[in-house]
This record gives sequence, C-alpha cells and structure tokens, in this order.
Amino acid sequence: MHKVGKALITGVSGSGGSYLAEHIVRNHPEVEVHGISRWHSTSSSDNLADVSGKVTMHECDLTDFSAVFTVLKRVQPDTIFHIASHANVRASFINPLAVLQNNIMGTANLFEAVRLVGIDPAIQLCSTSEVYGQVLPHEVPITEQQPIRASSPYAVSKVAQDLLGQTYFRSYAMKVVRTRMFAYLNPRRADLFATSFARQVALIEAGQQKELLHGNLDSVRTLIDVRDAMEAYWLAVVHGEPGEVYNIGGATTLSVGDFLALLKKHAHAPIPSRVDPALLRPSDVTLQIPDVSRFLKATGWKPRYSFDESVAFLLEHWRRQVQRNGTTGSRA
Repeated sequence: MHKVGKALITGVSGSGGSYLAEHIVRNHPEVEVHGISRWHSTSSSDNLADVSGKVTMHECDLTDFSAVFTVLKRVQPDTIFHIASHANVRASFINPLAVLQNNIMGTANLFEAVRLVGIDPAIQLCSTSEVYGQVLPHEVPITEQQPIRASSPYAVSKVAQDLLGQTYFRSYAMKVVRTRMFAYLNPRRADLFATSFARQVALIEAGQQKELLHGNLDSVRTLIDVRDAMEAYWLAVVHGEPGEVYNIGGATTLSVGDFLALLKKHAHAPIPSRVDPALLRPSDVTLQIPDVSRFLKATGWKPRYSFDESVAFLLEHWRRQVQRNGTTGSRA
C-alpha cells in the first residue's frame, strides 16, 4: 500500500484532472496537492473554482523537458497522477501529428525528468480503453489481455504512453501503475458524446438551439460517473501493483442512441435531432464493455453513484451553465 503525502496532477485544470483534485482535497485533506497546467492551455480555470487556494499550480508544458524537470525538482512529489493529454478522438484525425507529439513526448519527458531528478514517486498513468480498438463480439467483456488494435491517432498515442509506462517500470523500476479507463460521464468535457448531448438538450430547452446534432448512434459503451472514475485513480495508485495494468469502468452498458433517447425522455422540451456528417469519425470503435474484476480485486473499489444519479448530475450541470451564461457555458 502506497501512502500519499504530496501529489502532483498533470493536466489539473482539465476535465478529469480537476475532478481528481476535488476528490483528493475533499477526501484526503492531509495530502499536499500540486498541479501542472500549460500556460497556453485551452482548459478552463473555472474547473478548479471549488478547490481554489487548495491546489498549488505550476505553469508547465509537458513537451518542454526543462520546464518539467524544474517543476519536479521544486515539488519533489511522492505521487504523480499523469492525466494530461490531447484526448479528443475525432480531432486526432484532423491534427494527428500534434496529438502524437503532445501525448507521447509529454509522457516521455515526464518519465525522464522523474528519473533524472532522482525521485521515486508512485505514478498513475492514465491510459484508455481506446487502445483496444475495434473488438469482436466474442471478445467482450474486454480483459487486460485483449490485443491492442488502436483505431485512431489518439489511440496510437495512448498505446505509446501505456508502453512507455511498462518500459520505465521494467528498465528503471519506476513505480508506474497503468489504468485503462472506459467511457465516463464527465460534465466538464464537451467533446464526449454524452456531454455534447446534455449541453445541446439544455440549449434547446432554453430556446437557444433548434435541434441536436450527433454522430454515430450505434456504438456501445459502458458508462461510469467521472467522480467514481477519479476515486478509482486514487485507489489505483494507493493499492495498485507497480508495473501492472487495470481496466476501470462502470456497470451500465447501452448504445449511444439509447443514451440520447434517455436524455430526450428527461428533457423539459421536445428534442429534434439529426446526424451531422462532420461528427462521424473515419474509423470508429463501436463495442467497449470492460471486465474490471482485476481492478476490483486489487483495490476493493465500488462505484458510489448510480447511473440515474450520474445522468442527473450531467444534465443539471449544463442547465446551470446555460442559465448562468446564456451561452454554451464556461466549464467545459
């Protein structure tokens, strides 16, 4: 069991990193929390409004090795949560080289800086179910032994991160725990299908948009609440075995179309919808159902939020944003 005293979160102002910071501050107040955020980040600083003053921020671009080295030397963390990433799958087909450069070299710089500064932190490396690519019906639920079949430039970058974590564990005994997160409901990340749908529902309810636009509705996903996902990251670094990889995911499985139908049912107004060809990916991953038994055995983790609670959390977030701003909201 790893004891966390001083934690550093990369990508702390992003959608996942900010929820992780909130989880640590609220549930582990004895931990000193530091965060890395790019000086030119597109993430919203509002994401950290609820923990303002309780997270020490460091401006740092992970693709700048000197900046990463300087932050690690100054902070000397005993725990690192590596969350930072260009994570928009569809956008990675448009800007593949930028995504590859950012995600791969940012991770390589982080690991090299850890090694050269001479610290020995436990590191949670945030990988993704996208590394499995398109699986066949007989291959679900997906275990950690499932072959890697990346289907997008983003997925390729995450495979590289995943393998870097494995390599630095084997070569330098770096205490890296890899987590492969399946789909989650995250109100602050607007590029996720569920968040995009909820945002558009709120706008239509407010009379600011006429119809909801969507891409492929046939993909099947198993969903988890982002707050449960961030608690899982914490448990992974505390109880996970260095060098190992763990699937993390929820228990509710449905198609993207079924999720849209559910939101329409909960909407306060009729929600017309149609496919937007611009939202279709050149290559899509359509079947993602995880086997998380390995992670449950290692950590004893159990989700705290029901699926209904997660959907309500998502919708209410965007209704508040639209009401507050009269626009698409700021905390995405």
